[in-house]
Amino acid sequence: MKKLELHWKILIGMAFGVLFGLILSFLDGGDLFIGNYIKPFGTIFINLLKLIAVPLILASLIKGVSDLKDISKLSKMGGRTILAYLMTTLIAVTIGLILVNIIKPGESISVNTRNELIEAYSTDAKTKQESAAKQRESGPLKALVDMVPSNIFLAASNNRNMLQVIFFALFFGIGMILLPGKKVKAVKDFFDSFNVIILKLIDLIMLSAPYGVFALLAALVVEAPSFELFKALALYAITLLLGLSIMIFIYMLVVQLFTKKKISFFMRGMAPAQLLAFSTSSSAATLPVTMECVEDKLGVDKEVTSFVLPIGATINMDGTSVYQGVAAVFIAQAFGLDLSLTAQLGIVFTATLASIGTAAVPSAGIVMLVIVLAQAGIPEAGLALIFAIDRPLDMCRTIVNVTGDAAVSMIVGKSIGKLK
Repeated sequence: MKKLELHWKILIGMAFGVLFGLILSFLDGGDLFIGNYIKPFGTIFINLLKLIAVPLILASLIKGVSDLKDISKLSKMGGRTILAYLMTTLIAVTIGLILVNIIKPGESISVNTRNELIEAYSTDAKTKQESAAKQRESGPLKALVDMVPSNIFLAASNNRNMLQVIFFALFFGIGMILLPGKKVKAVKDFFDSFNVIILKLIDLIMLSAPYGVFALLAALVVEAPSFELFKALALYAITLLLGLSIMIFIYMLVVQLFTKKKISFFMRGMAPAQLLAFSTSSSAATLPVTMECVEDKLGVDKEVTSFVLPIGATINMDGTSVYQGVAAVFIAQAFGLDLSLTAQLGIVFTATLASIGTAAVPSAGIVMLVIVLAQAGIPEAGLALIFAIDRPLDMCRTIVNVTGDAAVSMIVGKSIGKLK
């Protein structure tokens, strides 16, 4: 399997996991064997994803915010860039939530299968439900109070407090921006290196993804041997792909409206970058090709692309934002949890902030989903439901990410007269 790309390995792991689970579900003691000797490896894989969440937030977000010091020189460009990225992110999360509430892929699971899921993850589900109930009983500004940590080390010790970690990272990054570069150089160099190390750790974790997927799917088949789950997963995938398609359509309309360029011109110019994004699932790996396409084929000045696109690779993750909204509500629906409007608005807010710290590497989005799930009181064990098909969907999400970066570059370039 060494010569195969990671996404092919994961797809093979999915297929063998389903096949292995189906075979053993018909054998006496097969479910016990998978529960005792196979499922633990899936649990370990999920724990590794949860383990890396806090370091990833601190490393990526502090680095990303501190890199925005260029705004002092390019304040006009910087302000428009950040505003455009935040707007598209909000739109992306909202589209995801609207679609998943209309299609309701998780509700296609019958009551019996849902009860089996809840029983399988009863401890985690009950804890999240109790936490959600306490949150509803709190005052209207309790969420704002909870966002500000009294102790960053305590906040970082629990993934449920991830929003506090995000607040600290933003606050810390702003402090770095406001100080002279020479005084913070050592700290910035540290976080730059720290970020590189964390990205390498994610690479190492993802090497185990095919085996983690195998274990998760095998356990899923024997614990809830109902094809309703696979039907629900298919509806979930369709919902997400529809949301991603709508985002692409929005980019095309916005580009045509603001730059007067034809949609065919925009999509033809971005095709090479989109294909590379699909094959690598990495905005960072695609960045050089994205810059070449935006400069040479779309006619945006290098002064704009050199600023807007690297920032976009850090903080503009619209495909990931659609995914986080859809995935969070889908998992809640699968477990029979009724998310209030307030809880879903919290998902919008948390997913928007989390997207700023999402590393531009393959499958980092599912790591950030841990933050969104914890903040909304949704069982993190539900990651087992969606991770099996995450890799191919991640490839599609990355296309949206790089297309959004290019669209914002064209809009910013047009607004300051740097578009041919």
